[in-house]
Amino acid sequence: MNLPMRRALFFVALCLCCARIAQAAGFSPIEVPADSNGPALLGAVWTPCDAPADRLSFDPLVIEGTRDCPIAGKQLPLVVISHGKGGSSLLHHDTAAALADAGFIVAAINHPGHNFQDMSGASHLSVYATRPADMKRLVDYMLGAWPGRAAIDANRVGLFGFSAGGYTGLVVVGAVPDFRLRDDLCPPASTTPLCEEIRRNELPKMPARDDRIKAAVIVDPLTAFDKSGLKNVTLPMQLWASAFGGDGVAPRYVEALRRDLPVRPEWHMVQGATHFAFVAPCSPAMAQAMQQICRDRPEFDRAAFHADFNTQVLAFFKQQLGPETAARASAAGTR
Repeated sequence: MNLPMRRALFFVALCLCCARIAQAAGFSPIEVPADSNGPALLGAVWTPCDAPADRLSFDPLVIEGTRDCPIAGKQLPLVVISHGKGGSSLLHHDTAAALADAGFIVAAINHPGHNFQDMSGASHLSVYATRPADMKRLVDYMLGAWPGRAAIDANRVGLFGFSAGGYTGLVVVGAVPDFRLRDDLCPPASTTPLCEEIRRNELPKMPARDDRIKAAVIVDPLTAFDKSGLKNVTLPMQLWASAFGGDGVAPRYVEALRRDLPVRPEWHMVQGATHFAFVAPCSPAMAQAMQQICRDRPEFDRAAFHADFNTQVLAFFKQQLGPETAARASAAGTR
């Protein structure tokens, strides 16, 4: 049996399993308040939930979830999600729900100035410093002011980042970018403020590494790092790449990242995939409204791939953020 057929059968089995337990992730909107470090951050939280599934419409997006469901469980691990350029907190909703169904709390925000409603920051390098700061503020909020904070185990925090969110995640865990490494991002004739800033080496100061993040899943990331800039990235990582890339991401850059990381990541190259294959499978309305994000190569089955993708992401976070792993890390920190 070939790999696409095995994945398709696995997807059917997964759907049947979900239908039997008739549960969905809890879903709630969040707002991280504005403070001296930045504006308010709007987003969503997925939590373990014992209630039946419902369909939630965010035109043109439709997701499965249960609004404001009581959190099932305590001392749960947390995963925070960073979306790509022009994306949103909901574009990885299936991965978030899969993690929540398995006992994780998952939080995602819209990055100000770099999301589907507001791209005002896209023409300046500063957004590549505020993005990692956004994620630190999100973790601060989830562990501090969020009403459900008592259910979180603060020693088990992970990060998922896609595209520019992958770049963001790398900076959060200690990478130092140098955009001068990427000549292809700025053609010689370009006069955009971002390109002028790169040429003048006006690189913004990056926030310090967030040591609360214990493991990261980095997916088809935008990269601007060399070996020196990656020397402090030492946590466990699962690294994904699409075979055909897109939107400023090329396989050779992700492969170079894999080579230059000081700790070997768990590596996945997805054959047949273009960059946006990692975004959740599209509803018909979304496929019509967002063709660039939803269109795949003819031979690629996004729904079947995501069944496997979500399983692999879940397995990695379970291994790295399990209670036994946290206990070992805590014991090591006291020696």
